[in-house]
Amino acid sequence: MTAEKSGTTGRRSGAETRADGTGAKDRPDDTAGAGPGNDAPGADSSGKDDTAGTATRAGTAKRTGKAKRTGKAGRTGTAKAAVAASDADADADADKASTADADKTSAADRTSAADKAGSTDGTSAVHKAGPADKAGASAEASTGNAAGARDTGGNGDAGQDRVTVANAGARDKADAAKNGDTTEHGDTAKKDDAGKKNGTDGDKPADPWSAFGPAPEPVLGRSRRAVRAVGRFLVHEWTLAVVAALALAAAMTWPTLRYPRHTLPQDYWDPSLQAWQMAWSGHILRTNPAQLWHSNTFYPENWSFAFSDTLLGYAPAGLIGVGPEHAVLRYNIMFVLAHALAAFGAYALARQLGAGRIGGAVAGASFAYAPWLLAQAGHLHIISNGGIPLALAMLARGHGWSLRYGYRPRRRHAGWAFAGWLVAAWQLSLGFGIGLPFAYMLAGVGLVSVVLWFVRRRKVKRPFGRRLFLADVLGGLVFAAVGAALAVPYFKVAELHPNAERTIGDIGLYSPPASGFFTAPAESRVWGGLHEGARAVLPWHPEMTLLPGFVLYALAAGGLFFSVWRVRHRIFLLAGVLVTMALAMGTRFFGGRFTYVPLFDYLPGWSGLRTPGRMMLWTTLLLGLLAAGAVTAFCMRVRELAAERVPPWPGPWLRLATLLPLALVLVEGLNATPQPVVPRQPAALRTVDGPMLVLPSSQNLDQPVMLWSTDRFQPMVNGGSGFTPRSQAQIREATVSFPDYASVDYLRKIGVKNVVVLRDELEGTPWEGMLDRPVDALGVAREQVGEAVVFRL
Repeated sequence: MTAEKSGTTGRRSGAETRADGTGAKDRPDDTAGAGPGNDAPGADSSGKDDTAGTATRAGTAKRTGKAKRTGKAGRTGTAKAAVAASDADADADADKASTADADKTSAADRTSAADKAGSTDGTSAVHKAGPADKAGASAEASTGNAAGARDTGGNGDAGQDRVTVANAGARDKADAAKNGDTTEHGDTAKKDDAGKKNGTDGDKPADPWSAFGPAPEPVLGRSRRAVRAVGRFLVHEWTLAVVAALALAAAMTWPTLRYPRHTLPQDYWDPSLQAWQMAWSGHILRTNPAQLWHSNTFYPENWSFAFSDTLLGYAPAGLIGVGPEHAVLRYNIMFVLAHALAAFGAYALARQLGAGRIGGAVAGASFAYAPWLLAQAGHLHIISNGGIPLALAMLARGHGWSLRYGYRPRRRHAGWAFAGWLVAAWQLSLGFGIGLPFAYMLAGVGLVSVVLWFVRRRKVKRPFGRRLFLADVLGGLVFAAVGAALAVPYFKVAELHPNAERTIGDIGLYSPPASGFFTAPAESRVWGGLHEGARAVLPWHPEMTLLPGFVLYALAAGGLFFSVWRVRHRIFLLAGVLVTMALAMGTRFFGGRFTYVPLFDYLPGWSGLRTPGRMMLWTTLLLGLLAAGAVTAFCMRVRELAAERVPPWPGPWLRLATLLPLALVLVEGLNATPQPVVPRQPAALRTVDGPMLVLPSSQNLDQPVMLWSTDRFQPMVNGGSGFTPRSQAQIREATVSFPDYASVDYLRKIGVKNVVVLRDELEGTPWEGMLDRPVDALGVAREQVGEAVVFRL
């Protein structure tokens, strides 16, 4: 059959001539090409078309193939199109689709009964290639035509004139626009034409099987990504560990935060001194950093800030607030935070070494809330020990080392190692009381690491790595520089004040016997009352009650036999426990000849440590690691048993049992620490200028006076520390007879301008009755200022 060129007329009529000569309305079944042997002219040069399909209505998905498009057809002037096979069961509504709709959507070749009747029209823009692909159908398209590939010529010639085809396509578009067609085929054709203009394939039909696949991942906006990142951060293990450490510290140190502006833990002597230290460091760094070591106390002495541990690492906190009330508040907050850091640091160290979460929690709780530390509640520089385990955890993380898994080079991270050195330097800045042993321990570890590097460098190429080696070198230099800078003032004090040097006899006074390791301080809520008799036989029980906890002893003992640590590591931990306990005994362990005395004689700075019992800090940490290994192994066994149970209902109860060691450790750490009210600041100290002397004066009485001076930091003779300078002792002795001519003349010579006498504190002191002495012939003005009497010299 010869195809006619009157496609335009056929399209406008809205009827489609079929192969049997009937119109679209003659048959309900819109079928063309009844069999595979039907000939369809115009398919190829042979005039044969093997298409075995039927024409369907617009928008019906074709099942016999996909339309093949070439995005470059509009540019090259040629397009390969497939003849689509139609669906035999199409609706009778196909006759309603106008030829304008078909041409508007003509991105693919059309093979229908209309072709056989002499029409170039098609009924769908999304015909799928069927058997017509085998016939090798080809079509010519105009290079300038944006409509894309067109049907082959209706007269059966494959090489019909391109211009004619292009014009026909243009007419098709004009007809479609004239008819205002908005069918689904029209939209599809527009997309196909646009795709071909851009030189890319148009949208392909969706895979029917995609409905059974998983939903695609939604593309989140910036705000939702931020919310999701914050959510992941909030539920991260380390975030939860920090929050738990803070909450536990507030609970375990209660009632420290009940009246944080007016009370201090344990007593108001040493805590007042340390509250002044933080206030002074913040004040002087804000006003005149060059005078840091020359504080306003112990006038006229220099280097007075180095008369005791300085807590210099807390200087940033000292920048906030002014006056005694803020100083007390600052101290209480740092007291609680120090406990939180100790628990978190020990937890981090245990986790890095390979302990489980509950095992790490036991190590953290036992380190921060050991009963013996309750006796140190008035010594913030001893409570502030969390930087030690935290720095060790960071260094171990940076070097890829774990007690449980050994050395893992792939887990090395130079940044963590350098951060560990910085934390160690910060810990050292809080004081040499516990910082000096820590520094020597790091030096020993560094020496061992260097030896290992030389031993393993032939077996393992760069066992520490170049970047890690540089991080260790730079971090070690920073640590050493901080230590040297802090040590200079102390060596200067030792040079100017020989009486500040400790003797081996002083060490003997503070050396605890072996019974001290099983005796709890009076501040222990659980054991304090029960151990009252044991404390009575100790020469100085505040520094000799060294019980780390009976539960901790039991868990550590179990960890020697049942643990996730290797046997050799358990032995090393046990050896560390025994060595540190021997050092904590000072001269009580065979006179200290093989333990403490050699360190006292040969290690620089060690002679300044008068209380060997504080070495118990290292004993507690090592016991906690032994306990963490045992608890971790216990938790692993509990999980195995819970998984094997049928039915598994006892599982939660078994898991709950793993929390029992942690609960017992915390119960032993409950405190009965007193919270005395800080004496109120006299009004005179807010108005009187320095240099000044406050009487009466003594080691304990001067410490609240230092706290009172945080309003103006005026120079004063008063001050309390670990020793008494000779100049201060002479001033106290010379003013016992004050006011008289000799004492007034002496004070004028050293530069003191005002003397403040606290009337309520005179009873029972050498200055009792001094207010009854006359001052008329001395040229001294006497004035009552509140509860104090001021003598203006």
